[in-house]
Amino acid sequence: MEELIEKAKVLHEALPYIRRFHGRTFVIKYGGSAMVEAGLQESFVRDVVLMKYVGINPIVVHGGGPQIDELLRNLGIAPKRVEGLRVTDDRTMEVVEMVLGGRINKQIVSLIGRHGGRAVGLSGIDGGLLLAEKLPPVQTKTGLVDTGRVGEVREVRPAVLTALISAGFIPVIAPLATDRDGKSLNINADTAAGEIAAALKAEKLVLMTDTAGVCDRDGKLINSLTAADISRLRQSGVITGGMIPKVECALSALAGGVGKVHVIDGRRKHAILLEIFTDSGVGTEILHRLG
Repeated sequence: MEELIEKAKVLHEALPYIRRFHGRTFVIKYGGSAMVEAGLQESFVRDVVLMKYVGINPIVVHGGGPQIDELLRNLGIAPKRVEGLRVTDDRTMEVVEMVLGGRINKQIVSLIGRHGGRAVGLSGIDGGLLLAEKLPPVQTKTGLVDTGRVGEVREVRPAVLTALISAGFIPVIAPLATDRDGKSLNINADTAAGEIAAALKAEKLVLMTDTAGVCDRDGKLINSLTAADISRLRQSGVITGGMIPKVECALSALAGGVGKVHVIDGRRKHAILLEIFTDSGVGTEILHRLG
């Protein structure tokens, strides 16, 4: 009986958040371990379907770096990265499109359907969703490096997403785009999610990572941050490495009109629900200002 009472308390705690977010749009960047481990995949999909059933409009933007690397190696192609960006020549782009727009995207759509949701898989190419330009050469310690067919988003045309949401579907998006000549480009998944969230003025952008969130110098999770806090932590060397592009994505999304950004640990089952439907949360929220 005590266990049942505790479950009821959880539902009561979630109720104000369910009411507040009913009809709102959440963009979720799905990647890391949550995409690889079967148990975490199931947990993630169930969370997304539950969100849809309680009246939230989730949009999933997925990555697929490990899966792309695996197929490249199987084809005898060594994966290359510069400053965290995949060097994408024409042959690599074929693999990126095959893995992101094909295998992974359809797997996620299928899983959502298996758990009672209705999803439609697409990429940023479909419906002209993402228009991009080729990224200029990247400055490294050894000089400028051309990353190939890596793009920067220049325009988001969200009509296809609003149509899918209105029809009751969960959009599942592969981070691909085209330039003005119709050539496909590879887009960083965090960046794509942030740009889409800003274009839709989403209530929340959720970035799933393989860390607890943004942590301080002692490794302790920081629950809430503002732009000023992030600037200070970067200058002091607390925010470094792979967390830098995530916080930059978060700040850009906030500037574009997103209500709040959450950086959560995708290795934790039901991390999304725990973050958005509980008072304490489990990750780091990034917002315009505290209070």
